[in-house]
Amino acid sequence: MALLIMLVGEDPEPWKSVLSRLDPSLDIRVWPQVGDVEDIVFALVWNHPRGELRKYPNLKCIASMGAGVDHIIRDPELPAGVPVTRIVHESLTRSMTEYVIHAVLDHCRDMEKYRRDQAGKIWDPKFPRPRKEVGVGVMGLGELGAAAAIGLVELGYRVLGWSRTPKAISGVQTFWGMEQFSHFLSQTDILVCLLPLTPQTEGILNLETFRKLRPGAFLINVARGRHLIEEDLIVALDQGILSGARLDVFEVEPLPPEHPFWDHPKVQITPHVSSLTEPEAVAPQILENYERVLRGLEPVNQVDLQRGY
Repeated sequence: MALLIMLVGEDPEPWKSVLSRLDPSLDIRVWPQVGDVEDIVFALVWNHPRGELRKYPNLKCIASMGAGVDHIIRDPELPAGVPVTRIVHESLTRSMTEYVIHAVLDHCRDMEKYRRDQAGKIWDPKFPRPRKEVGVGVMGLGELGAAAAIGLVELGYRVLGWSRTPKAISGVQTFWGMEQFSHFLSQTDILVCLLPLTPQTEGILNLETFRKLRPGAFLINVARGRHLIEEDLIVALDQGILSGARLDVFEVEPLPPEHPFWDHPKVQITPHVSSLTEPEAVAPQILENYERVLRGLEPVNQVDLQRGY
């Protein structure tokens, strides 16, 4: 029985190293050097090749290396009946909350303006808008979204939250379902996307959505690149519907050098770093699930494949 690491585009060695140290008896295979496919009972994956997971007849669990699982469930040849799990850990939640708060503060305190002013040797202080007047709308109130919303409440912002089903978070005005989506947007100055990627949420950041926000709203996308219609964002920025955008995720990653986002004066880019998985922190969770499936138990942090999260 073996655990397979299938990490495409990244170095698998940190994962192999920490798992081996925690359990020296573990039989770890690193794709594509798999050996006998019948040995594989557990696959730890990120951006696996489509159809690859069907090759392992004794597979008992497919584990995402991160909080998201869309990279797994969009595989049309995913083996039926095999549970899929995601990472739930305070390190991911903390990292995301830090990123969102930093992006909100950076925008509200006009730091982009001051960076431009420094380049031009311009001394032009500007008093920020009171936080209680700024509506920060968080789309998605799961583990990451709820934590970010609470952090913004603690800083004194007027926080709104929108989700698929009703949620209650202290200090957050919550909305749910498509029937309340427009009302949520109409009160939002800064829109933060932390939704899971599902067929219902793909492309939800579009021109129609942007037009329903408060004039000159700011977008922060830290969920998935496919939530955003990229051409619509450029139109919204050029027409002044949005004042700017902070983007950490993109439809194609790495972002191609010729992409217009690189040179757009109203777009800030980071290379998918808002919530990085630390192997050292989450490896015990992986090992727990590996041991559970060997004992015939259900893995923890299992996702609902129908809902997509």
